[in-house]
Amino acid sequence: MSSTYKLVCAHCASPMRIRTSEGTHIFLRVAYLQCKNEACGWSVRAQFEMTHEMSPSGMPNPTVRLPVATVAQRRQAMKSTDDQPDLLDQLDMEVLNA
Repeated sequence: MSSTYKLVCAHCASPMRIRTSEGTHIFLRVAYLQCKNEACGWSVRAQFEMTHEMSPSGMPNPTVRLPVATVAQRRQAMKSTDDQPDLLDQLDMEVLNA
């Protein structure tokens, strides 16, 4: 499994980096992104949200309650996305764990 996510600038399609992030809720993280292309320099605020449980935890916490993903959502997660950039593929794991 990759430890990074792709974040692609919507303007110039260059990679983006996460400058900083903060957890606002157990299921929500706010991140501040910046395009790595100095000529572009676009910066943006983003949110990464956990919305559905794809499979149950082997060590469930009874206070964690997310809706179970539908069959269609699980099928979509299994599809290859080689035809489009994965917007989360460049995100550093340490940002997620911070």
